[in-house]
Parts: sequence; structure tokens; C-alpha cells
Amino acid sequence: MAEDQVIVGLEVHCQLDTKSKLFCGCSTDYRDDGPNTHVCPVCLGLPGAMPVLNKRSIEYAMKVAKALNCTVLHESEFSRKNYFYPDLDKAYQITQYDKPLAEGGYLEIESDEGGERRIQLTRIHVEEDPGRLVHMGNAERGKYSLVDYNRAGIPLIEIVSEPDMRSPKEARKFLNKLRATLEYLSVFDSDKEGSLRVDANISIKGNERVEVKNITSYKGVEKALTYEVTRQKNLIRRGVRIERETRHFIESTGITQSSRSKEQEHDYRYFPEPDLRPLHVQSWVAGIVLPELPDARRERFVAQYGCSLNHARTLTGELKLANFFEKIVAADPQGLSTLAATWIADTLIGELNYRSMSLDSVDAAQFTELVDILKQGSITDKSGIEVLRIMLDQHMKNEPAEAPAAIVSRLNLAKTSGDTGIITAAINEAITENPKALEDYFAGKGGALNFLVGHVMKKTRGKADPGELNRMLVEALKKKEA
Repeated sequence: MAEDQVIVGLEVHCQLDTKSKLFCGCSTDYRDDGPNTHVCPVCLGLPGAMPVLNKRSIEYAMKVAKALNCTVLHESEFSRKNYFYPDLDKAYQITQYDKPLAEGGYLEIESDEGGERRIQLTRIHVEEDPGRLVHMGNAERGKYSLVDYNRAGIPLIEIVSEPDMRSPKEARKFLNKLRATLEYLSVFDSDKEGSLRVDANISIKGNERVEVKNITSYKGVEKALTYEVTRQKNLIRRGVRIERETRHFIESTGITQSSRSKEQEHDYRYFPEPDLRPLHVQSWVAGIVLPELPDARRERFVAQYGCSLNHARTLTGELKLANFFEKIVAADPQGLSTLAATWIADTLIGELNYRSMSLDSVDAAQFTELVDILKQGSITDKSGIEVLRIMLDQHMKNEPAEAPAAIVSRLNLAKTSGDTGIITAAINEAITENPKALEDYFAGKGGALNFLVGHVMKKTRGKADPGELNRMLVEALKKKEA
């Protein structure tokens, strides 16, 4: 093991997208209602209330276990995990401890060095979600906190990995791949607040591990672990002993903060839940039919549509994106596939991220028309980007949607042909205005040609065909040289 090797393991808590809670009939769709409105004696833990297991939640959990190559155990059992915290209404959580639903399994990710790397899993178990604290001000300096038990009792699965990840970046890749798999299985809604939360365990060079609790975003996991790597390495360099502890990630400042010493398992005083019988569901596994998962869809995109591996990986990394791509190419799979893959993966995603917009904001028919115009060669890539930006900006401003062809016509973005003389005039102007670039070109400096191309493209507002422009510019430079 390298002296400063980073070792990361994740505990991922994922809300299952069932209609009712794990042990009662309360609705899980509470987010537009007031606090403490979706509760009952069972999920509040009132005396005499008896839990009744939600069968659908177990089916969903087993679906995940099968997709992640886990082994469903012959017998699993619920236990009580005893601890006090204001959001835990019963003062214990019903979870699975020494007899989880499934063990083993793995998930393959792209490693930092390139290629696929297998991250082994330890277990998957089912448990109920606690409630939620709402801090008045912030968690550190707020005067008081309110508690909302609407979330208490929502079914969770906890997916525990082995400490197989070697960087914060790999941890984020693991989470992205896991999220995509859960979405493909239709057991998880990533748009719901708090639907996926992560506890990250990190250590360096065999030192004590530190747990960072309740990270609620994929970027947050990478940021929290990156901060912890720096903090722990600095402690090691100063000869300070790293303590086993629990820390919290402060999203607003990008740092972790010590919370408490790490509990040991015996602190929770686990014992079997007396009101629930053990589960014997291994026989259900054979009847579970899995949909096409991200890896299989990626391979199909490469084989069926001729996508590059990188584009296929990007497109299948999110279910909505994969569906959007197939909707775009449906009318002309062979003619549009490569171009559509490039524009979605390389351009559209970046433009959406820049505007903090979701893919739901993009009209598939409009985007298909834009890709078709590009395929016909009627406009340049630069003009295509301009059209796309106008389409997105119109959506942001709630303005009437304008067809791509209409935008091209209105702004006169159609590709300029060389025989019009416009490109020739722009080339001559660029050469005259940039004598130093001309001198550099004749001196054999390759960047000079690109510099002149850029000037010509600017003069033609990006409407010149790049191939034709390069040919004409080289011919013009040869005449100058002669």
C-alpha cells in the first residue's frame, strides 16, 4: 500500500419510491403538504401500535440486490437500533443488522487510470427513514430546530460498499453509476429531496477511519472527501494522531466539522424486532425480471448507433438522457445517431449545466429539427450552438418557442458558400489586418493558420464552412508567398 493511499468506503441510503411507508399506510408523497401531516400511531411509535411490513418495499430491495449481483440470504431479520436523537420519534430505528436482506455483489465503474474497475459490496439491508430536523437559522448557530416526522418510516435501503475506492473522484463515479442503476430499475426518484444520502468512511495509510455523515449531493461527496484527504494528510505530516470520529460536511463552507466520537455497534444495543417475523424471500429472486441496465444499454448504443464509448457512457449515465437520445434518433437511426450523440453529450449537457436547467426543459422535436439542419450542412457548428442557446434562453424567459429553422432565417445564419465572394473578402481582410500572423505562417508556426481561421470565422459570424474556409485560406496564403 502506498504511503499516502486514500481508502474510501460508502454507505448509501436510498429511499425506495413506494406509495406508502415501510410499516404503515401513510403516504410517502408528502413534500407539498405541511409538516407532520403524513403520520400515524405506527410511524410515530405510539404505545400499542404494531408495524406491518410493506411487501412492495422488499420487492424493490430485492430488485436492486439482483441488479448489483448480490446474494439474497435464505433468512433475513429486522432489529431495533436503539439511540436517542430528536428526529427519531420511537427512540429506536427498525433496521436489519446481523441478518441483512442480501450480501456481496459489485458495481463496475471507470477507474481513475481508465478502464473498468469493480467495486465490491458488503451488503444491502432494509430500514426505515427517521424524521427530519428543520434548523431555524443554521445547524451550527440556529436558536432552535423544528422536527418534521413526515419522512419517518419511509422505506430505505442501505447499500454498503467495501473500502475499494481510492479517490474522491472514484467515489463520485460510484455514486453516479449507482444512481443511474436505481433509476433504470424504477425504484428510486432522484428528484425528491433527501432521496439519496451518503455516509462516507475515509482513511489514509491504515490510520483510524473517519466517517462523514449525511452528505446529500453527489458533488458534496467528492468535495467532503477531498477536504478530508487534505485535512488528514496535514495531520499525518504534523505527527498528529487521527481520531476515530464522526464528522459532518458543511455544504456552505465546503469543510467537515467534528460532531462526536464514532459509536461502536454495541452502543446501539441491537436486538431482534419482536413485532416482525424473519423474512424468507430467497425464492422470489428467480421471478424478478430486470430491465436493460446502464452497462447493457451502453454496449447497445455502441453496437446499434455507432456511438463512441465515451459518448455512450455519458448518454446512458442518466435514464432521462438515454431516453432523450433514442427519441431524437428514432426517425433516422443511422443518419442522426452519431451527430445527435455528439451534440447531446458534448454541447447540450454543458449548455444546460451552465443555465442550471434540466433536460425536461428541452423540446425533443425542436432539438431533432436542429440536429437535422446540422446534418444537412445548412449551418455551421458555431451557428448551431447559437441557435441552441436562443432556444434555451427562450424557454428560461417563458417566451414563445421559435423553430430552429426560423431562428436560422431570422438571424441569417445559413452557411456562406465560397462562390459568393464573402469568404474571399473576409480572408483578404484577415491577412491584411494581421501581418504578424502572416509572417509566423511563412516561418512554419502552425498556430498562425488557426489564428487566421478564427479571424475569418469572426468576420463571417461563424457562417463559413470550416473545410471550405481552410482550403481557400491556404490557397490565398500560397499566392501571397508566391
